[in-house]
Amino acid sequence: MDKTALLKKFGKNVKIERIKKDLTQEQLAEIMNVSQNYIANIERGKANMSLVKIYELAGYLNVNIVTLVTFE
Repeated sequence: MDKTALLKKFGKNVKIERIKKDLTQEQLAEIMNVSQNYIANIERGKANMSLVKIYELAGYLNVNIVTLVTFE
């Protein structure tokens, strides 16, 4: 799997979990202290999150980190 496909699959996982928690991109961005544009870029596969941010995101979404980084 190439980098582009990996980022898109990760972004899709983030979006699915965000929607399950009934959060807007703006709300998630505020919780994480990042911009809404950053969240949008993550969900579109246009930005790469650091491992630390992924760990924090999993905590904010109350999901196991594996949920976000499983690409089936």
